[in-house]
Formats: sequence, structure tokens, C-alpha cells
Amino acid sequence: MTPFRRLAVSEVSIRGERAFAGIAPYARLKGMLVRDKFAFRLPGTADPDRVLFLNLTFWNAAESSDLLADDTVDADVLAHAAWHHAARRALDGPLPPTAAALFLGESIASAFDLYVIGTMLATGRSNAYLRGQVPAISAAARCAGLSEVELAALFGAVAAEPDRAFEDLRQLLFDASCALVRCADIDAAAGVLAGFAGHRFIALLHHFALSSWVLYARAYAGPAVEDDAAVAVDVALRASPAALTWLSDNWLSPGVGPAADA
Repeated sequence: MTPFRRLAVSEVSIRGERAFAGIAPYARLKGMLVRDKFAFRLPGTADPDRVLFLNLTFWNAAESSDLLADDTVDADVLAHAAWHHAARRALDGPLPPTAAALFLGESIASAFDLYVIGTMLATGRSNAYLRGQVPAISAAARCAGLSEVELAALFGAVAAEPDRAFEDLRQLLFDASCALVRCADIDAAAGVLAGFAGHRFIALLHHFALSSWVLYARAYAGPAVEDDAAVAVDVALRASPAALTWLSDNWLSPGVGPAADA
């Protein structure tokens, strides 16, 4: 068995954190990890491809499975890990988890990337995160048929309303993955994807690893697609005028979660 060192948040060097200073939920995400004594894991190998494989293949274990190649982590990776941790806490229910519980955590963590991009674009200042993420998302959107004019308008709308962009993308990712996991064949899956053709972020859909989400859920999720806890959170987020504020207040605030009950 490969030995793993456990590294607390205070023991890792966080790259790019200064650029996240203006991202409202970031401090609460990091604070939650500190309060819960969350630990990253460092494998006994320096092979980054192996670390990537393990992270992408076993991404929603009951305990933190977030591996680092060394004792550094990007701020966005820390935030992604934190959303998964928050979802595991909030949706603590039957094991194995339902597909909806898996998809809810992943859709929140992934849609948060778009919120971060919009918030940073609104400042008009460039940084390493934007220089990496915007071209990647742009490439996916162009492959889906978006023109340069349409792409510029999309980013403009995301910068104007990052909170709305987060929730719209979260709903798309959650709804699409919940529908796709029920599909028995290519024809059914193609019909599901066609049904989302009018969504404003459909051109971004394949930037996210929905294939891995669906295959993971089919391998590890329980027999029921949905559960009451995941459905309740999804309904609350759709009804909230500010979904990220709801998540921050209900999932990330001090006094919420296992550390508060200790």
C-alpha cells in the first residue's frame, strides 16, 4: 500500500491566493477546512501523472482523497476541495451516496470556477488564474460553435452577474448529469443533451468532466438516483436570490458542521 503523509492546510503553500482575496466565499472555505482539521494527502511518489490519475478516478471518497504532488496547492484547487468537503458534510446520509449527492457537490465546485472568473474579470485586472482558465473555457466554447462575438458577450454577462452565472451553470451541470446517469444508451443520452440546447451555458458543458461524473456514479453510487437531502439543497438554491450566499451561510459559517459539534 502506498504510504500517504497528511498535510494540514497550515502546512501547505497556497499558490495564487492573493488573487482570491476579493472572492467572497474563499476565506470561509479555507476557514472551514482549518476548523475541520481537513488534511491533504501527499503520496510517496513524485509522479504527477499518478497523482492526477488518483484524483480524477477517486474524487469523492467518504474521507478526503485530495492528493498533492508536493506541499503546494493552487487556491482554486483548495476551494474545489473545500466545496467537496462541505457537500460531504451537508449531505451525510446513506452510504453509498446517491448520484444526486455526488453531482450536487461536483456541480457546486465546478460552477464556482465560473463565479471566480466573473468576479475577477469584473475588476479588469489580469492574473495567473484568468490566464489559465479563460483560454480553456474559450476553447471549449469555440468547439461548441460559439463565435468570438458570442464568446465576448458570454464573458461580459458572467462578469456583470457572477452570482447568477454560478447558479445557472450549477443547475445545468446538476440537471444534465442527473438525466444522463439514467440513460441506457447513446440515443437516450443524445436526446438529453439536445434538450439543453437553449441553455445559455450549453457551449461550456463539455469543458466539465461529465463523462467521469456519470461513470463514477454508475460505479459507486447507490441504487437511487436522488435522495431527500440533495433534492432539498437543490430546491433551496434555485429559490434563493443569491445561491452562493445561501451556501456560505448554511455550509461554511462558523458553528456549522462537525467541528461545531465536537
